[in-house]
Amino acid sequence: MKINFSRQTIYLFALCIFLLIFVLAFSFAVLIPKGKEYRIKKSELKKENLELKQLSDFSIEKEVTLQKFQNDNVHIITAFETEFSADRFEKQHKGFFSSLSVSKKSKLEDEEGFSVYEVNTTSKISSPKSFYNFLDTLNKSDWMIAVNFPINFKRDGEMISSTFTMRVYNNAKESNSSK
Repeated sequence: MKINFSRQTIYLFALCIFLLIFVLAFSFAVLIPKGKEYRIKKSELKKENLELKQLSDFSIEKEVTLQKFQNDNVHIITAFETEFSADRFEKQHKGFFSSLSVSKKSKLEDEEGFSVYEVNTTSKISSPKSFYNFLDTLNKSDWMIAVNFPINFKRDGEMISSTFTMRVYNNAKESNSSK
């Protein structure tokens, strides 16, 4: 039995063999190595996306915390921004004293980004209770003030004369700020 193939069938068969060899060579040379790289990069991308999500969630959480602190402490934040005025201080706190005088503020060395001024105060009060009430309202005033100890009390007849120094803190103004 003799099988007779035409020339056209042999060319077609040869072309099929050549294409099969080309597809196998292309697959092993290009597709399989790139597929391994693809899987590696896909797993790296998943890890980075997970890390990005975690950092994004952390950022959102910290932003919410910051907003909460800013809302809870808005009075303190504005107090650091308010410039100290001795006249305004005397008007606000005159009710606690029979007489109140605030001497000129002297600039001290900046502390941790805050401008610090020292203010000397002399007052006359009728009882120590009014002085303690003054200290309570000082915590809620428009400025960040720290009363330095010792506070000197001296009795003058029916009145008590007191002298003390206060430190007033303001945010230090940056000289290189751009607007």
